[in-house]
Amino acid sequence: MRLDKPGILAFTLALVLGLIAAGVMSLFRAAYMVDSVPVYLPLLIGALIFALAYFLIRFGVEQFIYRKVKIIYKNIHELKIGSEFEEEELARSTDLDLVTREVSEWATQNRNEIAELRERESFRREFIGNISHELKTPIFNIQGYLLTLLDGAIDDQEINRRYLKRANKSVDRMINIIEDLETISALESDRVRINYEIFDLVELVEGVHELVEDKAKKRKIKLLINKDLDRPVKVRADRAKIEQVLINLVGNAIKYGNENGRVEIRFFDMDKHILTEVNDDGVGIPPEDLPRVFERFYRVDKSRSRDAGGTGLGLSIVKHIIESHKETINVRSSENKGSTFSFTLKKA
Repeated sequence: MRLDKPGILAFTLALVLGLIAAGVMSLFRAAYMVDSVPVYLPLLIGALIFALAYFLIRFGVEQFIYRKVKIIYKNIHELKIGSEFEEEELARSTDLDLVTREVSEWATQNRNEIAELRERESFRREFIGNISHELKTPIFNIQGYLLTLLDGAIDDQEINRRYLKRANKSVDRMINIIEDLETISALESDRVRINYEIFDLVELVEGVHELVEDKAKKRKIKLLINKDLDRPVKVRADRAKIEQVLINLVGNAIKYGNENGRVEIRFFDMDKHILTEVNDDGVGIPPEDLPRVFERFYRVDKSRSRDAGGTGLGLSIVKHIIESHKETINVRSSENKGSTFSFTLKKA
């Protein structure tokens, strides 16, 4: 006889019933002086009732627990094969509250982990596809130029030089993509050291304006600085990296702004921080694209973006640089009205 928990429960209840039955029979025999009833009969009846009750109660308890546990195992099985988890059925069909709660928590955690892994896998596939696509264009260009030269154009000095320059331009594009990828990788793995120093943000912006001035003139775009603060605007950050941020943001504003338009940089005092905004009056960004503008290789206008040049990694680098300073960057935009990228830096 197994005396596990269901067995102990059945044994106890059956023993109580057997003793009650034996006691009742003994009282009946004594009260009515029934001499024809043997002395051992109450004990025999009590033993029979005990045995019968034990097996009936044990069977009932085991079936009750089995049905409840079966539901739990059923749901675990469904989870393992990827089917929907019937949490409401489990909660409604069992009184094993602790088990229900633990299985529910495990199921929720398991689903979240699976969803996260699927999201990472989707991102990995998309990222690899993007790299392949970005590198394929300059590689095919180089291959085309070299094949043309090998087919006889190498003997023509004018074509020779022109095609070699184009091939070199495609090589430069590949190098820029690889260097930007290395920069992002270093920023993500915290291998890039932030060299904090105090500098004038307005002076830095004026220097950036000089670097991009020729691009702005080609598109007849005015570069403006509108500050509501007294000069200078002192911040504490890595000057070289913030310069890279501004070059990327101002360069993008010029690239995607309207011709004869303007690009304006504004500064705002945010108590302990300085908020810098780079605003343009260009085509803007559709609402559905705004959450993804900082993703690697993500382009709002695929064909136009690639024709305009760039690696598609600039905004991702900008985001990583700002976040490595423990600061924030945001974007707001309206179609056909322009875009505003803003980031914070700690005030010196």
